[in-house]
Amino acid sequence: MEYGKREKFVDKSEELVGTTGTEQDDESIINLALRPELLLDFVGQKEAIETLDIALRASIKREEPLEHILFSGPPGLGKTSLAHIIANEKGTRIVSTSGPAIERAGDLVGILTNLEHGDILFIDEIHRLSKVVEEFIYPAMENFQIDFLVDKGPYAKAVKFNLKPFTLIGATTRSGLLSAPLRDRFGMNVHLEFYAASDLSLIVKRSAALLNIPINEDGAFEIAKRSHGTPRIANRLLRRVRDWVQVKDIESIDRESAKAALTNHGVDEYGLGRLSRRFLETIYSSYNGGPAGITAIASSLNEEVDTIEDVIEPYLLMIGFIRRTSRGRELTDEGYKYLGKTSKVVKELF
Repeated sequence: MEYGKREKFVDKSEELVGTTGTEQDDESIINLALRPELLLDFVGQKEAIETLDIALRASIKREEPLEHILFSGPPGLGKTSLAHIIANEKGTRIVSTSGPAIERAGDLVGILTNLEHGDILFIDEIHRLSKVVEEFIYPAMENFQIDFLVDKGPYAKAVKFNLKPFTLIGATTRSGLLSAPLRDRFGMNVHLEFYAASDLSLIVKRSAALLNIPINEDGAFEIAKRSHGTPRIANRLLRRVRDWVQVKDIESIDRESAKAALTNHGVDEYGLGRLSRRFLETIYSSYNGGPAGITAIASSLNEEVDTIEDVIEPYLLMIGFIRRTSRGRELTDEGYKYLGKTSKVVKELF
């Protein structure tokens, strides 16, 4: 079979496991429908796509499984999509799980021993693997073997399992939490960056076409520039704008209707939602602009630290509204300007 035109043996049903409620189920189904299936369909991340393209072509010529791959970067940038694209391009099966779901070494044994030659094991949030499971996976990655201890005490014995060659694809939003031994066992380390608004605009138009939503260039760009540089957010905002224009009996999404819909949804011109604005306002009002510790800020917002570090902070850091210091988070001049406040430095001058 020719590269990029391969039969698809991908089982996507596992991605719906763990969702609760009709709304989450519907959103998961829509996300699956919008997911690109080939590298040619993937917009943005040029360097990452070129790297994967070369690796895929080489592995197909050699008729070997791909090297293990680690995808890192903020949520929603396409790590899971790329794992499924690789499976599609290779014409192989993908088994999906997550770090927190693999609680014991025995869970991993069951997964690994059921993999066929060339299969892909995708582990999302791989930085959350337990230490025991992580050490257990080392020989599986290096030698395609695992030693499993049966019984305890004087009756204990090690059982060796020979595995069929497979590719492990890990995804993480917190690469710094990965241990060095695990990180070093990945042959390819691919970091995904936030998207430019021009690339997101193409994604919005593609998704709109798949969902049969009329939209023009200006409308797509308006949604794109408010999407945190993240395709997942762009697609979610597109669906919210679609709801708004349908209720208002507007035939096509243009700039004005997109602006009105997103403003109604609580998303401002920078793409910041209510929680992001509360984060900035809390640093200003409760901590005099910072520096403030992340735990203290999370307590003030009644949010989890992980939510702030993984979801809120990356984009605010990218657009320069906050900075991380050794003493905590603090507002930048741009952050003060966004809030319409005077910076601490200017206050001290007067």
